[in-house]
Formats: sequence, C-alpha cells, structure tokens
Amino acid sequence: MPLLADWLLRHSVVMCLLLHSLVLISFCFQHADTSCSKSCYCSENESSGKMMRCSNLQLTEIPQDIPNDTQRIYLDYNLLTKVPTNAFAGLPHLVELDLSHNELSRLDPAAFRGLGPSLRFLDVSSNKLVNFSAEAFEGLRSRANLTNNPWHCDCNLQRALLRVDLEPTSLTGIVCNTSEPKDIGVQGQAILLKQDVDLCLVMKRTTDVAMLVVMFGWFAMVISYLVYYVRANQEDARRHLEYLKSLPSKQGKSEESSTISTVV
Repeated sequence: MPLLADWLLRHSVVMCLLLHSLVLISFCFQHADTSCSKSCYCSENESSGKMMRCSNLQLTEIPQDIPNDTQRIYLDYNLLTKVPTNAFAGLPHLVELDLSHNELSRLDPAAFRGLGPSLRFLDVSSNKLVNFSAEAFEGLRSRANLTNNPWHCDCNLQRALLRVDLEPTSLTGIVCNTSEPKDIGVQGQAILLKQDVDLCLVMKRTTDVAMLVVMFGWFAMVISYLVYYVRANQEDARRHLEYLKSLPSKQGKSEESSTISTVV
C-alpha cells in the first residue's frame, strides 16, 4: 500500500505539472494572437468587440503592430502628420477609426485601402488637412467626420467630391477656409451646400482663352507663311517675265544679222 500511494502521488504531481504547462502554453499562444500594440491599452467585450486606445501618447507614426482582430482604434490627440498608403491593411474587422486632433496634413493615396467592406465611421476632424484627395478615400463607403480642417476649395476639390463613395452627409463637414478664386463667395461655407457655385468656371475660362491664343498663333503663322510664299513667288514670276521679255529682242537682232549677211 505505501508503494501504491507513493506511485499515485508522484504520477499525480507529474500530471498536474503537465496540465499546468499546457494551460500556460495555450495562454501564451492566445496572447500572441491578440496582444495589444506597445504603449496602447486594449480591451474586449461581446457588444463592441476588441478596442485599442492609443490616445494622447505623443505618437508621430501609426503603430505597425495592431492586432488584426481589432474592431475599434482610437489614435486621437497625438502628433501624426500623415496617413501613408495601406496604413491599416490587414484589419478586416475594423469598424471605427479615430484620427482626430492630430497634425494630419496629408492623406496618401489608398491610405485606408482594405477598410471599405467593414469600416462604418472615420474621424479625421481637427487636423490640418487642406487638399481633399479622392484617392485617399478609395473604396470607403462609411460615415466620416471631416470638420475643423482648413480646407482649400478649388476645382480639384469639387471634382474629387464626385469620385468618393462616402456618405453624402459626411461631405458637409468640408467648410472652405480658403478658395480659388477668392471672390467666389464660398469661404466659411460648406462646399457641398453651395450647389450653385462652379469652382471650375475660372479654369474653363482660362482654358478657353488659352485655346484662343493658340489658335490665333497658328492662324498668324499660316498667314505669315502665305504672305511669304506669295511674295517669293511674285519675285520669281517677275524675274521669269523679264527673262521672257528679253528673248524677242535677242531673236530680232539675230534675224537682222542673218539678213545683212545674206545681202552681202
């Protein structure tokens, strides 16, 4: 009996150690799959999914180690200056992205590529965005907060608005801080609400004037060539005519010489 008890005790201890090791290994693998980005805080619940908060951390670049099962990312109140191409690629479950209150002045083409099917809300408010790029919002159909940016309203912006698929109400957040032309009356106004304004009209007029100038230049060139051609041909014609006039007199002198020689 003592031997049996000792044997059972030793094997139970070994089994407990093995079980404990398996639990630790599984926990490590799970933690590796769903670990949080450095310096950020992550939480998860059934209603809102996995959330990663990196607010007010003085970040100058978007983290590269964002877990791919993240559904909400908060990068507000940092020092981000741009969103590079494919910055959030590989995040197929992301539904909310907050980039507000940063120093963003540029959104590279395809900055939010891959988020089109899942993203529901994008916040880039209170930044330093001046130029609106349709390529940056490629594929997005979400609602966006574009307010409190020093937008420059010109023909390029007006054309870009026609090429994005964002919810139309989002575009009312583009309030013109400056405009081209300056006297068109859109400064301080939401460009989407100024439907009677054509910011491309001046460009069209400029293009028309340029075409007229080019056409006038070609016309003047053609006229100059024709004048030169006519004058050159007139000179040749005059010389040829003088040559023809000189021919009868020489022929007459020749006939006269022949007549005299015959008489003699």
